[in-house]
Amino acid sequence: MSYEYILTRTERRVGIAQLNRPKAYNALSPALMQELMDALEAFDADPAVGCLLVTGNEKAFSAGADIKSMAAAATPMAMLNSPLIAQWDRLAKIGKPVIAAVSGFALGGGCELAMACDMIVASESAKFGQPEINLGIIPGAGGTQRMTRAVGKALAMEIILNDRRLSAQEAKQAGLVNRIVPVETYLEEALVLASEIAARAPAAVRLAKEAINAVYEMPLQSGLAHESRLFYMLFSTEDQKEGMDAFINKRQANWKGI
Repeated sequence: MSYEYILTRTERRVGIAQLNRPKAYNALSPALMQELMDALEAFDADPAVGCLLVTGNEKAFSAGADIKSMAAAATPMAMLNSPLIAQWDRLAKIGKPVIAAVSGFALGGGCELAMACDMIVASESAKFGQPEINLGIIPGAGGTQRMTRAVGKALAMEIILNDRRLSAQEAKQAGLVNRIVPVETYLEEALVLASEIAARAPAAVRLAKEAINAVYEMPLQSGLAHESRLFYMLFSTEDQKEGMDAFINKRQANWKGI
């Protein structure tokens, strides 16, 4: 399928979606977000894809929402009826792991998009922030919630209330990103990570992601019970039998995804 605002390709069992509005620093227009989620859902449904990767370019992952389109619809009902915020809900329902490869600006909606992914690989030039306060608004696609969960209340207050920007090093130290790599290799490093995950047992990867995300939704005892159910469920798969047989016989496992 062809898209106007993103580029897609598959490499090493990784579905790659690249934001492609370079002149607008990959601003997240409603049309771009629609295309991005359509592409990610298509990758999620493709058995040949084991992990997803979202990226921008070296200068900007995304500098935020398309303010011009948002300002034109500046009434509560217009924003309520807009599909823009709902696109993040679609991302949350993706079953396969999603990695954000971030270089340059990841601000506002761009930061929210990166945080909505499961992991972040950042280049040394990456800058993270939620500058919505400068527009007289607050983050509306998860920024207040995901940022606080990632970096803690005190730092989140400064980022959201006073437009503090985090460098890649600060974001790594605060627990927002997984790793920092040179600008020249950030996309390849993210692709290596994604391809390693994509090479693992598909059902186990999906259920592991589900179990980890349940931490944010359940009390400890409920989460432990949920983890146990998912653990038991995997013993009905051929991949469980294949993986254990491969371990015992000291050979490479041949995952089938069933």
